[in-house]
Amino acid sequence: MAKTRKAKKSWGYHLIIDAAGCNAAAIRSKPTIKAFIKELVPSIDMVAYGEPRIVKFGTGNKKGYTLVQLIETSDITTHFVEETDDAYFDVFSCKSFNPSIAIDIIKKYFKPTKLKIRFIKRQA
Repeated sequence: MAKTRKAKKSWGYHLIIDAAGCNAAAIRSKPTIKAFIKELVPSIDMVAYGEPRIVKFGTGNKKGYTLVQLIETSDITTHFVEETDDAYFDVFSCKSFNPSIAIDIIKKYFKPTKLKIRFIKRQA
């Protein structure tokens, strides 16, 4: 006999943003990236777990900063692509948050010309 599966609440919330045509100086500035994450975390009611890791590496079309910020309920990561001035943001948390606030802060710091936004509820 097959087991019936109980409907579960969402376990996590995942904001995925592809940002095209960002401000070139901003995505190349470690202080700007650090200021961004320091504003984003409390603005979406999260708690940072340690300091953000902001590292520039790669070559050619892969060169740029990568940001990793652990939060008590998961993580925030971003990859900045210098060749195209694009950025790829992921905010994942098992605690709910307002994606509009994160989007507004991304716009404030990086001024993208185009955004592709997906917000999904995660559940295994």
